[in-house]
Amino acid sequence: MSELLTPSQTVGPFLSLGLTWLEGHLVVPQGTPGAIRISGVLTDGAGAPVVDGLVETWQADADGRFDHPDDPRGATGSGFRGFGRCATDGEGRFEILTVKPGAIGDGQAPHIDVTVLARGLLDRVVTRIYFPDEAAANAADPLLASLPPERAGTLVARDAGPDELRFDIRLQGAGETVFLSV
Repeated sequence: MSELLTPSQTVGPFLSLGLTWLEGHLVVPQGTPGAIRISGVLTDGAGAPVVDGLVETWQADADGRFDHPDDPRGATGSGFRGFGRCATDGEGRFEILTVKPGAIGDGQAPHIDVTVLARGLLDRVVTRIYFPDEAAANAADPLLASLPPERAGTLVARDAGPDELRFDIRLQGAGETVFLSV
């Protein structure tokens, strides 16, 4: 009998088989006016980098619209895919090149939805990235307002230079990122 783990026992290296693509981290092409780079490190409960994780993002365009038939205002037809996917590297790092989404008009501050898949997770975890330059909108956002300030802070990216933001994701432990029940 083999002592090797089977796919039903772990979520791990199987993520790299067919789920990643070379330009998945490019929600917009390099050189897009207004593009921002969001980078971070995915860590586990002990603070160690998760080197076989997958970070996916989904967002509205700069006008707060989705090019999808489920957008109640109708698909934009713009071709903005709004979806990114980046595998973590050997140091747990990931990055997405995108544009800042506009507010979608329902009281929520501009944000990017994030899904994380990694070893040890039998189901995905979901969180959000909010923007540090949106203090008034963030203060009025229903989700952020429902959280204690120190927990809400785990959802707000930090400035990391011109056109760059830093958003680290901690799966457990001190400073754990807020994850949503979906």
